[in-house]
Amino acid sequence: MLIRTQGSGFQHPHASDITPLAVYARRRDILRLAGAGATALALPAGGAHAAAAPGLAALAAARSTVPGAVTLEKPTAYQDATSYNNFYEFGTDKADPARRAQTLAPRPWTVEVDGLVRKPRRFDLDELLRLAPLEERIYRLRCVEGWSMVIPWVGYSLAELVRRVEPLGSAKYVEFTTLADKARMPGLSAGVLDWPYVEGLRLDEALHPLTLLGLGMYGQVLPNQNGAPVRLVVPWKYGFKSAKSIVRIRFVEHEPATAWAKAVPQEYGFYSNVNPLVDHPRWSQATERRIGEDGLFAKKRKTLPFNGYEAQVGQLYAGMDLKKYF
Repeated sequence: MLIRTQGSGFQHPHASDITPLAVYARRRDILRLAGAGATALALPAGGAHAAAAPGLAALAAARSTVPGAVTLEKPTAYQDATSYNNFYEFGTDKADPARRAQTLAPRPWTVEVDGLVRKPRRFDLDELLRLAPLEERIYRLRCVEGWSMVIPWVGYSLAELVRRVEPLGSAKYVEFTTLADKARMPGLSAGVLDWPYVEGLRLDEALHPLTLLGLGMYGQVLPNQNGAPVRLVVPWKYGFKSAKSIVRIRFVEHEPATAWAKAVPQEYGFYSNVNPLVDHPRWSQATERRIGEDGLFAKKRKTLPFNGYEAQVGQLYAGMDLKKYF
């Protein structure tokens, strides 16, 4: 595995760098020029955000009734949510995915589901779209670097897929592997991680109703830079746990060797639950900056345990030392 560290030209972003002024300046320009049209992008769920990206197919979805699945917080503006991203397969700068991800071809697409299951299966994208009724869920997204967003996602509980392949009793974890296509993903040429990107969950985490198989956002299919055409969304964990552009889901007995835990184990644990009491070795996790909120000098928000989903998921970790299992 190749990973660049200090002195090799790649550095993980510093906390002071996570929200460039240009992001806010760009957003103000859009609001000023587009008027009511841009304002509609920031409205809560409904048809107002469906025209956020001309050319992307609409996804009709009912508002989710899963407890905790719809926050009342104001969604992040579509422009911000699609222009400030972590997707290292397209580069390490936050603007790289929006600039480079148009090389990704989201169709045709298949996801192999195998491992310790009774009914291994390969799903194509249309099958995934029909597998269960689509829901709109408005989740907070918290990144380990200290920034956050509120995104209206479209999808359904991952458990809908899990039950169709019937995991064996020996299956304890679920491993997610993402696309690694050097011809379409320029970031793979850098030795930042050991590609392909791999993430994982305990089986009970994967089965939790809030764990989303994401197929869209803002009422449309996923933009390439946000993980098209299918991704994971685990709202109580740091954003890097929510694997993008998934091509394989494998059920295994032992804890998967995940990409960031392999690369920098002292900084990125397997669980990666949002925890304001466990700092990253290079910055605090006690506060966060919401993208799109009034510039660099806005007061930071306090980070909520489990990203505000403690009532729904806290029981999954009863009795665990969450400083040890970070």
